[in-house]
Amino acid sequence: MAQDDIFGPQGVASPAQSVTWNAQGDVRTTQGDVESHKVTAGSLKGTKFSLGPCNTRSMSRAWRVAFAPLTFALSLGGATAPAAAPSSSDTASDTARSQRAWAAACSDSDGWDQPGPPFRIFGNSYYVGTCGIAAILITSPKGHVLIDSGTEKGADVVVANIRALGFRPTDVAILLSSHEHFDHVGGMAKLQETTGARVFASPAAARVLLTGEDALADPQYGMHPPMRPVARVGVIREGQKVRYNRNGLVLTPLFTPGHTPGATSWQWRSCVGQDCRTIVFADSLSPVSSDAYRFSAHPGYLAAYRASLAKLAATPCDILLTPHPSASGMREKLAKGSLATPAPASCRDYAKGIADRLDARIAKEADGG
Repeated sequence: MAQDDIFGPQGVASPAQSVTWNAQGDVRTTQGDVESHKVTAGSLKGTKFSLGPCNTRSMSRAWRVAFAPLTFALSLGGATAPAAAPSSSDTASDTARSQRAWAAACSDSDGWDQPGPPFRIFGNSYYVGTCGIAAILITSPKGHVLIDSGTEKGADVVVANIRALGFRPTDVAILLSSHEHFDHVGGMAKLQETTGARVFASPAAARVLLTGEDALADPQYGMHPPMRPVARVGVIREGQKVRYNRNGLVLTPLFTPGHTPGATSWQWRSCVGQDCRTIVFADSLSPVSSDAYRFSAHPGYLAAYRASLAKLAATPCDILLTPHPSASGMREKLAKGSLATPAPASCRDYAKGIADRLDARIAKEADGG
């Protein structure tokens, strides 16, 4: 087994030791490919979590995190096999028709929880989110991967859309996330309970999922209500691939801090026969913050932000998806044709657009704005 991979049910993760975050927020004595968090109340008062060079967060309760061995011996829907996927004989015109149906049902001004019809993006990749918040389902005959949950209310729409496509929610085996804000992961605890899937996130995002509270280093800290905490979260390392059902689904995480400290973009391949597309679910990356926050006052975070944009710009990308569909012009693309039409420059153009907005924001801060 590759050292840098997380495997599905046919793979076994290597053992891991127990870990405690110390007062500086450092993780000590880690070992193994996957860390599975089991959170209990601790006795170290005033523990702080360090979320990078910018800030730390004082916690009224300490948390001890036990990293246990993880085997991925998953039970997908009990003793039965996963539900059959929609027919692979669906034509390109069928896919385009379902995509146009979403464009007709949804508008860019629709709210985060507004239901919209699910549709096939390309191959084994499907859109199952709401009109305002994306959730992406990547399927396989032995179980599925879902990226993002939407809000707690939006998670109900996601579950209904999975069923509408002919899949069983209990066949979702892995839950991933883009960034750790409640409009995208507020329903993650509900989905974990509904599906029985394992949740994985970047280290900074995992801490937010486990506590339900935004990180102090988040530019939008203080703007959001708390979320229902996720009971158990596995930590993914930078560049560590997520493989489900060995030789099946393979997703590559790209840590792209900026919009949040734990933001993660995802890349994978979907195929129809020998015709394949590289799909990227790029994080929001927009320079949005509270009124009091100044990106220029956090040079380390700003440097990481710019590095994220450069990384995304250099990432191969035929189909671009974003947590807010409007950020990548998804509705316009669906209304005009097929989302599956290769657009290799889409990630580069998206990153450049965000970089221009970030430059404008820094210039405004320099002028006292």
